[in-house]
Amino acid sequence: MRIGHITLANRLFAAPMAGVTDRPFRMLCKRLGAGYAVSEMVTSRRELWGSLKTSRRADHAGESEPIAVQIAGTDAAMMAEAAAYNVARGAQVIDINMGCPAKKVCSQWAGSALMRDEALAAQIIEAVVAVCAPRDVPVTLKMRTGWCESERNALRLARIAEASGIAMVTVHGRTREQGYGGQAEYDTIAAVKKAVAIPVVANGDIDSPQKARAVLEATGADAIMIGRAAQGRPWIFREVAHYLATGEELPAPETLQAKDWLIEHLQDHYGLYGEASGVRSARKHIGWAVRGLPGGEVFRAQMNTIDAGAVQLRAVADYFDRLADAHPRLPAPGRAANDDLLARQA
Repeated sequence: MRIGHITLANRLFAAPMAGVTDRPFRMLCKRLGAGYAVSEMVTSRRELWGSLKTSRRADHAGESEPIAVQIAGTDAAMMAEAAAYNVARGAQVIDINMGCPAKKVCSQWAGSALMRDEALAAQIIEAVVAVCAPRDVPVTLKMRTGWCESERNALRLARIAEASGIAMVTVHGRTREQGYGGQAEYDTIAAVKKAVAIPVVANGDIDSPQKARAVLEATGADAIMIGRAAQGRPWIFREVAHYLATGEELPAPETLQAKDWLIEHLQDHYGLYGEASGVRSARKHIGWAVRGLPGGEVFRAQMNTIDAGAVQLRAVADYFDRLADAHPRLPAPGRAANDDLLARQA
């Protein structure tokens, strides 16, 4: 799997998610089998580059290559400048966000709102590619199937992107109107794959090794991107890799191994955010990690009252130690009962 001149370890990608895929989380996903991970989106507004939030998102210290940064905005010149800014700070791939469905993003005509203005989208793509090409930095694009059911234009935009020098396109199988509701569809992704020669990545509702294989077969995509299913379960990437290679399910992680991964992640998290802020923002990661586990809901409620890093680490370690006494391995992930795509693949 390649993005331009960059060869990736595999075709399993961690999706960019604001407030989630910071450097510690990306590093953990890569360690547990993701061949590629994209940063949280970085604004193209110069006046915000010095903010603490943006400086943290532009921090790639210790992260394994390739470093991929997603940028968001609505002005072609500003997006080009943002691309150059991030390349100067270590970005080896620039990803253009035309997929975010959040209202605060779309209300500014950024994210997936750009799909409604194909001329502006083309200008932004051309400007970013023009500034990155001399630096030998590939540019990729992440988008949705369209704005709404009646405005599905991913196929046209993918062709525009390819003609403008985009090295890879990722398609989330939902419209902006859907947000994250309903079920992702993959026919549009399959159509995009047939229409362009550049790599195409399928995204949306990939939450198990079986679903990963089914989506690859249904779309013909070159790679898959996993987002929400990796929250609290970053080892899904190694599970998918094993299943694609062997056709067999990898046993669930040992409970104490999962504890070690989470503890290491929390320590990296504190290192990036500082203890006070890090403890608070780590609560969501802990909540995802214990979701569906015995006593997880009670433990999560208790966790939300802890404000000290050492106490938080000890509480997490104690919880998993107790869990390991009864469950040497974590419970196996659930399976969707009415997954139409899996039914068709079977």
